[in-house]
Amino acid sequence: MKKKLSTANRTFDVIVVGGGLAGLSSAIHLSKANLSVLVIEKNSFPKHKVCGEYISNEVLPYLDFLDIDVFKLGAKKIDKFQLSTTKSKLISTALPLGGFGISRFCLDNALAKRGLQSGAEILQDSVEDIQFSNDVFSVVTKSDKQFEAKIVIGAYGKRSNLDIKLKRQFIKSKSPYLAVKTHVKGSFPEDVVALHNFEGGYCGVSKVENDSINLCYITNFNSFKTYKDIDEFQQKVLYKNTFLKDIFTNSSPVFKEPLTISQISFDSKKPIENHIIMCGDTAALIHPLSGNGMSMAIRSAQIASTLIINYFNSENLDRETLEKKYLRAWNTAFKLRLKTGHIIADLFNQPKLSEVLMQGLKWFPGILPYIIKRTHGKVMKAE
Repeated sequence: MKKKLSTANRTFDVIVVGGGLAGLSSAIHLSKANLSVLVIEKNSFPKHKVCGEYISNEVLPYLDFLDIDVFKLGAKKIDKFQLSTTKSKLISTALPLGGFGISRFCLDNALAKRGLQSGAEILQDSVEDIQFSNDVFSVVTKSDKQFEAKIVIGAYGKRSNLDIKLKRQFIKSKSPYLAVKTHVKGSFPEDVVALHNFEGGYCGVSKVENDSINLCYITNFNSFKTYKDIDEFQQKVLYKNTFLKDIFTNSSPVFKEPLTISQISFDSKKPIENHIIMCGDTAALIHPLSGNGMSMAIRSAQIASTLIINYFNSENLDRETLEKKYLRAWNTAFKLRLKTGHIIADLFNQPKLSEVLMQGLKWFPGILPYIIKRTHGKVMKAE
């Protein structure tokens, strides 16, 4: 996708570092309010990313506000959920709110195009440093470009060298998780999102546009590295779950090679760092077992954008108040979701306990929809 950037313009109202779901949603929202916005993204569009690619329907009104129709893009409507244990015990339930499946390749590209149409500028480059002085941000890129802005949004993903520069606390801890994603062609219901556990991890399965099946799993790197490659790991570990074995062995790959990311951290992060407003995975990463990180990214963009617009439009709203309001709104929206996600992941990381829990869920089927609701939010307002 062709980018545009005015070489003469070096000052913006808002600079967004990262062009994923949160960053691009913010760029569209802010541009619609006539703020000047620059998005700096290291990758070109479109691009596949390691992601579960299931999104709760809670975001649909907001995406409509951003002029994004996911179903015109080919998204699959999902209203059923399946969960299996390492010993292939399965439980199914209806999704309380429902959701849809769409690839990041498709959705990010649509958001980027809409961002340009809205007036945002997009630069393909990497941010090397962000400095804050005299109430203004200075942003320096790898290609030695320098920009200034009143507000900076950090939406650059799970982990970056920027986190080291900003001396963020979580970056000092070990990050032992690895994630693998691929698309395949095969038989799988398009109205189902499944989460299949295996020893040391879990795999999400759902259909996306073009009738492809997204397979995305996360595992402990120490478990993974004992095998010579991804194929051997899948055959000797994932295939012990009969549902995963059936999907992997009865499908054909779309990608030449699976995509991988490592050093994934679920440690707590601060939504505000060095006065930068963090959104999406840059602010917090929910365990994929909860299956709703994409919705959280989009919701965080709406929270940040609404407050930033108020900041620019109000003479009485200073930076300190803006940051306090964002932190309060962020905690209200996500703190419980994150806590629930951690608890669920901890429980299912214990195979024997997870088998007992599954039996309990079969005896009391109303518990699973209740848990799902605790990792999902309310329907967003279209603004």
